[in-house]
Amino acid sequence: MRTLGGSLLLALQVQGGGSDSGLGFSVVNLVARSSPVSKIVLLILGVFSIVSWGIILYKIWAFRRADRQTRSFLDVFRRSNKFSEVQAVCRTLQESPLVGVFQAGYAEITAQLRHGAPAGEQAGAAGQPSGASPRPTLKSLPALDRALLRAASVEMNKLEEHVSFLATTASISPFIGLFGTVWGIMSAFEGIGQTGSTNLGIVAPGISEALIATAAGLFAAIPAVYFYNHLTNRTKLFASQMDDFSLEFLNIAERNFT
Repeated sequence: MRTLGGSLLLALQVQGGGSDSGLGFSVVNLVARSSPVSKIVLLILGVFSIVSWGIILYKIWAFRRADRQTRSFLDVFRRSNKFSEVQAVCRTLQESPLVGVFQAGYAEITAQLRHGAPAGEQAGAAGQPSGASPRPTLKSLPALDRALLRAASVEMNKLEEHVSFLATTASISPFIGLFGTVWGIMSAFEGIGQTGSTNLGIVAPGISEALIATAAGLFAAIPAVYFYNHLTNRTKLFASQMDDFSLEFLNIAERNFT
């Protein structure tokens, strides 16, 4: 730690005295002068950073769209008197996770009622007046609950897609950057050993080139950590909305079909 602290101090001193040499501090110059291993490390970190930002921007856009369509869907669902009316608007609100849950529940109800229709017709033929029709009845409310749970699980997988890459970036990018820094410092000290000189002009450039790998690792990791937590919290909110909607759907089905 003492050696690394001294190296950082030397690097800062060289940066402060850059006006004497006429070079100044430039990230581009540091990258251009770095070793092949350091350039590979920086390339890997650059790929991680670019992919992470692509996922971040896409997920923010997708979650905002899903949130907007969820509000619209809930408004239609609570104003409608029939599930068929809600089903008619589902095509225009496919980005909402509640639509997938509703369609799974609606399909299960339709299948159960269709499967139970012949028995109802037989009962009517046996003893009911010709103009009367039996009330539709669900055969299994737990089966409807399982259908809603399966649909909610599928929607959760869609919401969480690619978000784990941000956690991966946040976890390994600092270590990749640290590897580049350690390799650069090893190369710098090897150069000192070969030349036998501790002149700042020889030591400082190698240390500066080494430290840029750590900076690049942090540059990739910090946004990934923040937005991973942000998107994870948004996903939990959607999961809570799907749970609430499933209970509401079950209550309506129980009141009307049991």
